Amino acid sequence: MQCKYFGSCGGCSAQHISYETQLLNKRNVVFHNTDFEDIKIFSGNPFNYRNRMDLIFHPRGLGFREKGKWQNIVDIDECLISNDLLNRLLKEVRENFTDADYFDLRKQTGTFRYAVIRTPGKSSSISFVLNSDSTRLTEGIERVKGYAKISSAENIAITYAKHNEDRSISEDYFMVKGSDMLHDTFHGKDFFYNVQGFFQNNPQMAEQMLGYVHELLKKYETKDALLVDLYGGVGTFGLVNSELFKQVYIVESFKGSIDAANFNINHNDVKNAQGFVMDAKNVKKLNLFEPLFMIIDPPRTGLEQKALLAIKELKPKVIIYISCNPAQLSKELPKLKMNLKSVAMFDLFPQTPHVEAVLELTRD
Repeated sequence: MQCKYFGSCGGCSAQHISYETQLLNKRNVVFHNTDFEDIKIFSGNPFNYRNRMDLIFHPRGLGFREKGKWQNIVDIDECLISNDLLNRLLKEVRENFTDADYFDLRKQTGTFRYAVIRTPGKSSSISFVLNSDSTRLTEGIERVKGYAKISSAENIAITYAKHNEDRSISEDYFMVKGSDMLHDTFHGKDFFYNVQGFFQNNPQMAEQMLGYVHELLKKYETKDALLVDLYGGVGTFGLVNSELFKQVYIVESFKGSIDAANFNINHNDVKNAQGFVMDAKNVKKLNLFEPLFMIIDPPRTGLEQKALLAIKELKPKVIIYISCNPAQLSKELPKLKMNLKSVAMFDLFPQTPHVEAVLELTRD
């Protein structure tokens, strides 16, 4: 085991297993939940891959929750699954906030809760999550402003969370330094997303997965087809595949993500794509046409029942289903009543049990 915190930190749980065995175990998880034998396996760096970490302030500095004891924090000075820039910023924050008025998880008092550090390929940010109910809130804000003047991070935000809300992102924030939009490039296109928003944390594997899905779709006759990118976020899958289709709809319930998606559409000069703020269950309300292709990338909870029924009624020609929860996926596959043509697994989270599965479903 390379990490000195393994066993006490609740983050990684598979470092005692060789990486080859980790991949085999994950392959078996996908097989068990799809009953598909020929699973393509994609992997990358087993360490130094993450570009986001939500670090918790505590009396000794910054850390992660202790394994099995969520109210205890393990002090961390380096995280081996994080990239080098993230670890440098971790060190920088530790050195500048050694005596911070940390938030006590048991008493629910104090100011500093999280330092959310993000280091995508084209930018870096630190979001300081502060207890909005703290009696020392003003002092905390001024301290962050002072640090921002010397920090090597390009963007610094202050995010508010109430004392009884355990959250590391929020729409209640303001920028102390730089922009609230982060930037990365995939498959030849630029993607901007909000500092508080979701984005893939393993860029190397995200690039592989985007390329794989693109190659899957290239096999079909799509020049007169519609692609619906459901749970589309800031439009990554939709825009990467836009040149293959007549029209692309990016559907996402979070307005901030669709605002970013529409910005990305314009920035990349994509003429045939459009973003819609909409729950997946309402996708039938769009001006759809055939042939219809769908990319579906739901959260861990999977498809809600009404969304699943809507997709089933639409009878798309092809669905590319991207799942971070194969156990939930196995419950939905029979209900979709489509043919499973191919399965791939992508190890976006080495040293953990989590795995991403990409399924190609067809109607013929």
